[in-house]
Amino acid sequence: MNKKFALAACLAVCSVTAQAELATIPVSSLTSSTTYYTDLIGGGLGDVMVTTGGGNGANIGDLSGRNDDGYRLVNLGFNVSLFGQTYNQLYINNNGNVSFNNGISSYNPLGVIGAHEPIISVFFGDVDTRNPDSGVVHVRTDIANQIIVTWDNVGSFKERGAPFNSFQLILRGSAYDTPEGEGAIGFFYKDMGWERTGTSTTAAVGFGDGQGNGVALAGSNQSGLNGIVNNTHIWFDMNLAPVVGDVPEPGTLALAGLGIAGLLGLRRRASKV
Repeated sequence: MNKKFALAACLAVCSVTAQAELATIPVSSLTSSTTYYTDLIGGGLGDVMVTTGGGNGANIGDLSGRNDDGYRLVNLGFNVSLFGQTYNQLYINNNGNVSFNNGISSYNPLGVIGAHEPIISVFFGDVDTRNPDSGVVHVRTDIANQIIVTWDNVGSFKERGAPFNSFQLILRGSAYDTPEGEGAIGFFYKDMGWERTGTSTTAAVGFGDGQGNGVALAGSNQSGLNGIVNNTHIWFDMNLAPVVGDVPEPGTLALAGLGIAGLLGLRRRASKV
């Protein structure tokens, strides 16, 4: 199946158009690290994600978890909030993100705000785990009010092996007792070897409400994003603002915070069909 790639839109700090509002999170919010969150707490990566739906090469029901453009519905057992909406289930999408309301088989990140469903993009890129040398996606739900999803040493389309990407999402419910210095949502990155699988597509990191509004890491949909997030992590609070342990850059973070606050105050438009 041939994949056609659209040109990615450039991102601007807190830019506002007739269709969308976008806040940009500064790269300075990232913290250098070389581990997953699960490396710190122990207990492993959890179960292999077996797909329940998806697009090209989804391999639905394959116990190996190897697929391309597949996804899985997971009932959380707790509530999470995103852009003013509350959810108790989500879809884990093979292509580096989780979504709400519906699964996303799209492999082409037209910016975080390009998805037609509410989305959390840890690294929205064209992940393909069908190569036997590739790792797969894992999900861990053994900690109350928390889900951990890991794209461990995953390859890229079309069934490519090395280089691989390794990244992890931590998502917590409102009842989770969050330790100081952490947050409601965490993105952890280890070695990030690839960003594109064609001649034009790149990747995106951040959040979207499915209606064209979003919060994105600076550098999303631009060349070199994998190098920016390589061996780093970042925590976000429930308002999608970065949890910064060190002294922040006042002007930069204030601007991002204003943009995020504006997004959370937007009225949710009717769902796009």
